[in-house]
Amino acid sequence: MTVLATPSTDDALGTSAARTRSAVLERQIRENPGRFRVLTGDRPTGRLHLGHYFGTLHNRVRLQDLGVELFVIIADYQVLTDRDVADNLTEHVEELVLDHLAIGVDPERSTVFTHSAVPALNQLLLPFLSLVSVAELNRNPTVKDEIAHSRQSAVSGLMFTYPVHQAADILFCKANLVPVGQDQLPHLEISRTVARRFNDRYGAVFPEPDALLSDAPLLLGTDGTKMSKSRGNAIALAADADETARLIKGAKTDSERHISYDPAGRPEVSSLLLLAALCQGRTPEEVAADIGSAGAAALKRTVTESVNGYLAPIRSRRAEYARDRAYLRRVLREGNERARAVADATLAEVRTVMNSHY
Repeated sequence: MTVLATPSTDDALGTSAARTRSAVLERQIRENPGRFRVLTGDRPTGRLHLGHYFGTLHNRVRLQDLGVELFVIIADYQVLTDRDVADNLTEHVEELVLDHLAIGVDPERSTVFTHSAVPALNQLLLPFLSLVSVAELNRNPTVKDEIAHSRQSAVSGLMFTYPVHQAADILFCKANLVPVGQDQLPHLEISRTVARRFNDRYGAVFPEPDALLSDAPLLLGTDGTKMSKSRGNAIALAADADETARLIKGAKTDSERHISYDPAGRPEVSSLLLLAALCQGRTPEEVAADIGSAGAAALKRTVTESVNGYLAPIRSRRAEYARDRAYLRRVLREGNERARAVADATLAEVRTVMNSHY
């Protein structure tokens, strides 16, 4: 049985290999996008923000527009991994659908669905759990980090089995490509391990999904820490122009008047420069050169204008979709139906190779 690597120099080697492989995959996507199926998604715990957008969301639309088949999971069951109850779940689910429609996810070409609406997906968790050991789950560094930052006084079984549940998310639709950040590589390795062990034990059913590792930009929140829904330091895609201006005006900078891009020495200023640069399609150094010695006020003004200009069409589409809640429900209903059909077929195949058709 293959043993998952513990955090060490193996992690650095794994990341390097994933980057090399991702470069190859990008070329293959351009040459033949139809051979790929992507699974990606989010937990409905609040409004998505600019960190999400530049980190993952715009890449989803890029892959869709290249012709890759896209499955977007709204992981409502996984809300419970680090909290006792799923507050405002219906509202948060609809907000996620709105955000995806607004940025350009097309429900005619992509499948948007919820965990709880696809029973066969969740049923795969049971045989998959038999394929990994408790020790392997204990060693997973992402689980360790999530447990450390959990809102619960005690760790739930759902938190502990989170990586295997993600394996079910990925493998139910036989996704062969998963866009991830570096910190998600251990989770994906468990999915690959589950697929390999299932195939070895019962018969070839699942692909071993590849990681598509992106150089997602690290955007800090307005307080200078990691941008996060739970920390109240993020600029939501749903924020209006005035709220965006207020948040940026209150963003942390430093006392040096000359504006320069120095992520190590000036992380807060550099994050704002990066945000403006992403919105403008330029480099942070070019934005910094334009501002020069005009100071933090000019920097924040530039960022505000850049963000509001960039988000204007997204906000306009979002407002239009928000006026038709019936359409949102139809998008989810049809996406859930497609996902259920795929999951039912996969579960039937699993039962056949496991000799459990009665």
